[in-house]
Amino acid sequence: MIRRLGFRNGCTMTNVAVVGSQWGDEGKGKIVDWLSERADVVVRFQGGHNAGHTLVVDGVTYKLSLLPSGVVRPGKLSIIGNGVVVDPWALLREIDQIRAQGVAIGSDSLRIAENVPLILPVHGELDRARERARDGADAGTGKIGTTGRGIGPAYEDKVARRAIRLCDLADPATLEKKLHDLLLHHNALRRGFGEPEIDGGPLLQDLLALAPRLLPYAEPVWLRLSELRRAGRRILFEGAQGAMLDIDHGTYPFVTSSNTFAGAAASGSGIGPGAVGYVLGITKAYTTRVGSGPFPTEEPNEIGKRLGERGREFGTVTGRPRRCGWFDAVLVRQAVRLGGIDGMALTKLDVLDGLERLRVCTAYTLEGQTLHHLPASMSAQARVQPVYEEMEGWSESTEGARSFADLPAAAVKYVKRLEELVEAPVALLSTSPNRDDTIMVTDPFAD
Repeated sequence: MIRRLGFRNGCTMTNVAVVGSQWGDEGKGKIVDWLSERADVVVRFQGGHNAGHTLVVDGVTYKLSLLPSGVVRPGKLSIIGNGVVVDPWALLREIDQIRAQGVAIGSDSLRIAENVPLILPVHGELDRARERARDGADAGTGKIGTTGRGIGPAYEDKVARRAIRLCDLADPATLEKKLHDLLLHHNALRRGFGEPEIDGGPLLQDLLALAPRLLPYAEPVWLRLSELRRAGRRILFEGAQGAMLDIDHGTYPFVTSSNTFAGAAASGSGIGPGAVGYVLGITKAYTTRVGSGPFPTEEPNEIGKRLGERGREFGTVTGRPRRCGWFDAVLVRQAVRLGGIDGMALTKLDVLDGLERLRVCTAYTLEGQTLHHLPASMSAQARVQPVYEEMEGWSESTEGARSFADLPAAAVKYVKRLEELVEAPVALLSTSPNRDDTIMVTDPFAD
């Protein structure tokens, strides 16, 4: 049952959270853009500029990292919530880049939580130093596979209560003191890695120089969201990464540094948990992941290569090639249960066109036991073996299909089987990067 909240002219409204249900890169950009046309407000609630969305609107491609997808739609309000960590230099470059493509971005269309933590150059330097130290290590986890952009260290400083926040740029005296305290910690770490200490003076001046460009966007967005909700505006909460990269429930330690489930939409934007009426889980018709970590259904062979080439599996932000494999129903079912996913948006079905046989992971085995979930232990995650169910493929093209009647019977059977295995219905089905090539079964914004 769809939970409806908010009022406008006596009619109830549904707010939607869009989250990834695998390891990210599921095609959220197209789906969020498709939904944002019907939303009034688009809110980014976690992550940093390590995630990216690619949007294609009227033949123009936009690559976004920090900006919510609503910025490319006239008349939409975009909000960066307090759960995001913001690299101010990266944000301003992205704003300039999108403006250069003809999109008007101003303080009337973009608002940023005044209490959002900032990513400083020291965070990226620490991130990269740690990865270098892990590389080739004889013990431990080895490289995590971060993007090296300082996301994790910035979240660490937030939790340790030493972060520089956007609102601090308006108070030079406080900013100077907080920066001094932060660098006491970071310079101690830098000495341990053999890195030179940072002089806070130039960094302080750099931040003060940014203040006039950033502060016009700042406000208590929790208050703005409360007012918008009372006015019955449709709100779309936009997540980054995916369920299996969640800091608590993902393939730890090969995860991101924030909570990626829809529950984070509340704490990451300053709105009550009841504000999310429908959770849409974006799910690729096969499985990919970037970076290190367990991947039970990975196919490091011709099948994986074919999926990667047909699906153009390269990271939007980093350009890194994605590891590819068969659909893992165990992981997606876990994401559905953990994240309260109401329906799936199944993407890239057309990438499977032409494969004679398909495989779907329905369970794992570990030391003679059958498992129907991914265990938490890093060692166990690395050792589980997939149990596959084989299905008939199809030779016909599904690219551009806009109704189930346009799909081959075997493709429909595949979609229905995935629904059964993950215990969630397909609400939307994407059959190409074109936003119009979308089959809507259930409207997440149903009034």
